[in-house]
Amino acid sequence: MSHAAPVTPAAFSFAELTPTAFLDRSAHAFATRDAIVDGDRRFTYAEFGARSRRLAGALHAMGIEPGDRVAALATNSHVMLECHHGVPYAGAVLVPLNTRLSVDEIVHIVEHSGARLLIATRELVENARAVAERTGVQLVEEGERYESLVDDADERVVPVADERSLLAINYTSGTTGRPKGVMYHHRGANLQALAMAFHLRLEPASRYLWTLPMFHCDGWCFPWAVTAAGGLHVCLRAVDAEEIWRLIRGEGVTHYCAAPTVLTMIAHADAAKDGPAPERVTVATGGAPPSPTLLARMDELGMSVTHLYGLTETYGPASVNDWHPEWDDLPADEQARLKARQGVGNVVAQRLRVLDSSGGDVPSDGETLGELVLRGNDVMLGYYRDPEATAEVDADGWFRTGDLGVVHPDGYVEIRDRSKDVIISGGENIASVEVERVLDSHPAVIESAVVGVPDERWGEIPVAYVTVAKDVDPDELVEHVRTHLARFKAPKRIVFGDLPKTSTGKIQKNVLREQTE
Repeated sequence: MSHAAPVTPAAFSFAELTPTAFLDRSAHAFATRDAIVDGDRRFTYAEFGARSRRLAGALHAMGIEPGDRVAALATNSHVMLECHHGVPYAGAVLVPLNTRLSVDEIVHIVEHSGARLLIATRELVENARAVAERTGVQLVEEGERYESLVDDADERVVPVADERSLLAINYTSGTTGRPKGVMYHHRGANLQALAMAFHLRLEPASRYLWTLPMFHCDGWCFPWAVTAAGGLHVCLRAVDAEEIWRLIRGEGVTHYCAAPTVLTMIAHADAAKDGPAPERVTVATGGAPPSPTLLARMDELGMSVTHLYGLTETYGPASVNDWHPEWDDLPADEQARLKARQGVGNVVAQRLRVLDSSGGDVPSDGETLGELVLRGNDVMLGYYRDPEATAEVDADGWFRTGDLGVVHPDGYVEIRDRSKDVIISGGENIASVEVERVLDSHPAVIESAVVGVPDERWGEIPVAYVTVAKDVDPDELVEHVRTHLARFKAPKRIVFGDLPKTSTGKIQKNVLREQTE
């Protein structure tokens, strides 16, 4: 038996993967095309590339060395896009900061990450100055100093020596304790960006509206995905439904990403009454399963919604609800039901698995509940300076998401609940998502959240927090649920009002639980 001789790769056959390579290409291929619009400022791809490389030079001049951490407290702006390229160009590690955190919380992250420099946009300088004063970190504010640094510095690019080296540290929301630092590497961000560009069909004609915070999972890697496609970044410094509609109509927006709660804002905005978008808009949503009712409303407004699923630990969307063309012929309600599923692994991900309590795969029957686990290039390196937390989510080489779901006969996964959000009442499991979908289908309901509260008799009972568009009797909502689900799943109490949300639009069920305790 003959054996093939080992192959020695030629030097020209390999290059380390990094997401900044996309700007290198686009600054050349699309040099004179607009890359960024941020209010009244516009930058071409040539300018975007040069400014990012000079930002790297400025960081080096201020003493930032490869491996140092640079934090960014920034709105969706040209500054944050430049940070996503200039910081790694300098060989440094980007630490995007949640713009809605308190000064105390930001101080903790800056100290935990070991950041040596903080870049802040004009809207956030007050908090940034307080953080700098308490931590001693260098501060660069948007304005004359930032512009002079970018204008006067020499261009600099530190080659990536190892594509699995640290690119960014993204901190979790910390709703159940101190936030954890999720470590991203260059290879993962490069591949995830390509996956996002592929699944949303980005191209040079694309005009991407930044409704999703760039600090959240590095904007699901879209700072690099849109750049890879040579599309236009349309910056939105604050989420405002009326402004979103103005940009959709005025800037010809073709794509955006947002949590279902933001879609709800857009769907119920006054500007929505003027009719659908002038051109079909591709929308990606994640964070919570959108209700079939919301999906149907977005379709009426000229927006095609693709459901994605992921976590901070997976660079954003690890799965996508890939749409089958033959599903276009199905009734509208069936299409909406299919669109609400989380789907299959994205094009660079490994196949999703749902495990039972013994660690085996659940049957593909659409009923058997298990925990979703993931692995692959688009999963984090681990938690920064926290090996114990990293070990806790390791299930024999698979990342434990904490999400409970089922596998349908066609292989598509559907999340039924977070493990911590399942309500156990009288020994019966109640999936809060299931109850919320029924509540959201009522014409008076804008959005809802269902949580379990302690009860002496039943252990837990479901309580629904509901935002409504018009007055409705709570008994009517309870009866509406009972007509669609088992009676024990119906809320025992309805509370009307606005729902607390994170900066990324996720409903804060932990806050609601505290209100009911």
